Amino acid sequence: MTRLELPGHDAVGIRANNPGPLTLSGTNTWIYGREPAWLIDPGPALPEHVDAISEEIDERGGLGAVLLTHDHPDHAEAVAEIVARFSPVPLAAARGPVTTLLEDGERYGPFEVVASPGHASDHLAFIAGDLAFTGDAVLGEGSVFVMGQLGEYLGALRLLQARRLAVIAPGHGPVVLDPPAKLAEYIDHRLARETALVSALADGKRTTHDLLDAAWADAPDVLRPAAAITLEAHLEKLSLEGRLPDGVERGG
Repeated sequence: MTRLELPGHDAVGIRANNPGPLTLSGTNTWIYGREPAWLIDPGPALPEHVDAISEEIDERGGLGAVLLTHDHPDHAEAVAEIVARFSPVPLAAARGPVTTLLEDGERYGPFEVVASPGHASDHLAFIAGDLAFTGDAVLGEGSVFVMGQLGEYLGALRLLQARRLAVIAPGHGPVVLDPPAKLAEYIDHRLARETALVSALADGKRTTHDLLDAAWADAPDVLRPAAAITLEAHLEKLSLEGRLPDGVERGG
């Protein structure tokens, strides 16, 4: 079981053994503070992962609440088992059958809640001082696929930029120790994709296949379906801004 340390913070990450093209080396579950501890993204319902989380929580004096950055299964599947083990314990997220529905800008326990839709419409980030738990909004390596709300996603990245963060605890990949550089990289990456897409549209390309070949030529075959989802998010942003030409294939 891989443990991830957060320099200067009383928190630890426990990485699940669920590697894959979209989960990278596995999903990171984060445990913050003690007496009580706060659990962010329990992860997949793998017995050894749930046991490791539970042991860490016990060592930290019990569980204050479970928080979800978003409800994709690789982040939320173990919720039921964790809640059962530590019942009664609150569950807080942006949607679903939860104890507390979280909204942008409010505080919950030691965290400020920041809406960061894009990868998922319910996506949140949690900030504690100069530390941010970003789920799949910002990863430790690579980029995320965006399912929609691209303008809002870029706005959330810029908001995180303004916080002068010291550490990012991502949903996948290693701890980010230079948040300004990582956030600038993420924003520049999205804008570079948009520039390439706009250029392809200006050249007359209109099909999903041709647009992907032009603007996502570096995407490996296994990630091409995810790239198609992100392409649709970019097209929707251009449409909302009045910059999408007629005749573009949508819904790919």
